[in-house]
Amino acid sequence: MNPSYSRRNFIRRSTLATAAIVAGRAGAGEASVELPFVNGHRRMVAFPGKRPLILLTHRPPQLETPFAVFNDGLITPNDAFFVRYHLSGLPVEIDPAAFRLEVKGLVNTPLSLSLEDLKKMEAVEVTAVNQCSGNSRGFFNPRVNGGQLANGAMGNAKWRGVRLKDVLTRAGVAAGARQVVCDGLDKGAVPTTPDFIKALEIDHALDGEAIIAWEMNGEELPWLNGYPLRLVVPGYYGTYWIKHLNSLEVTGENFGGFWMAAGYRIPDTPGGCVEPGTVPGRTLPITKFKIRSFLTSLTDGAQVKAGRETLLRGIAFDSGAGLTEVQVSPDGGSTWRPATLGKDLGRYSFREWTLPWTPTNTGPAEIRCRAFNRIGETQPLVSLWNPAGYMRNGVETTKIIIT
Repeated sequence: MNPSYSRRNFIRRSTLATAAIVAGRAGAGEASVELPFVNGHRRMVAFPGKRPLILLTHRPPQLETPFAVFNDGLITPNDAFFVRYHLSGLPVEIDPAAFRLEVKGLVNTPLSLSLEDLKKMEAVEVTAVNQCSGNSRGFFNPRVNGGQLANGAMGNAKWRGVRLKDVLTRAGVAAGARQVVCDGLDKGAVPTTPDFIKALEIDHALDGEAIIAWEMNGEELPWLNGYPLRLVVPGYYGTYWIKHLNSLEVTGENFGGFWMAAGYRIPDTPGGCVEPGTVPGRTLPITKFKIRSFLTSLTDGAQVKAGRETLLRGIAFDSGAGLTEVQVSPDGGSTWRPATLGKDLGRYSFREWTLPWTPTNTGPAEIRCRAFNRIGETQPLVSLWNPAGYMRNGVETTKIIIT
């Protein structure tokens, strides 16, 4: 059988199945979970290419990774990786042979690159966290509008592709370039819906960090994570990680589309926050991650034995500045102990931390963790608030019982 023909048939079958589920026709008998906030009941649904994940919406698809996955290893499996779309008009068929990435605008030589063209260029790999800027929004108090997510709208993967810089250099960036406007194949259900388009500053696009990825954890990109090409912007929130990337336009001015000028903005204040319940006077676009850490080996309500050593384990990450320490408090913040940092998979990756702990007194206990990096960033003891529920990074508390 012709491999190309077989591949196209597979894509047609899988994408039609995806379209069916996006339209709301999921299978019967799914499990459910209770996320730890008001109205936290969620169904678990297995979309094509995915194990059962936490369903927020069918159309567009929004799927959260169950938090237990992060205790299984530093790399998030492709079938467990979260899914976040803004527009319900997903592509339902892509012929890899016909697909093209267009490079246009203020360039010396406009390009129309096939997948084969891109794969002939120097390939690079980066292990990097992709995190939705609304990750953990469900924990904001007072509550805010938007998808009420717990802590599973993030994942860590090894991405392989070509540097965005190399593609732009091949086209030849012309004088006066200011931004690179990035678009994908997903569209709104009606013509008046703003297309999901994001822009990178030209210096960022040319710094060699961002890549155009066709591979994720040693396999081609899953459909729901952006097949066949995805922009990977290490250290930046997932709003910039355009899926089904098919257009790069170099411009001489700041892009004024909705998702830059109005959406995904935070207060223009230190910490990107305001007093709970108030409205910021000025805003600016979301950019880099805030530093975060989590305990993964125990969850709320877990029981541990007094007098018996328990290995506390978790993950931490930042925007790429470099983690230096994780501290753990097994007594609700009264005292802090340094954890041991595990293997370094790269400055944009999850980093494991561990701390052996032998509890003595029985009863309820609160375990907290906080990370530090090379530029002096750490996590606030109380999460900062903004009206869109973005970029939460306060110290997490896990409530357990010592028996």
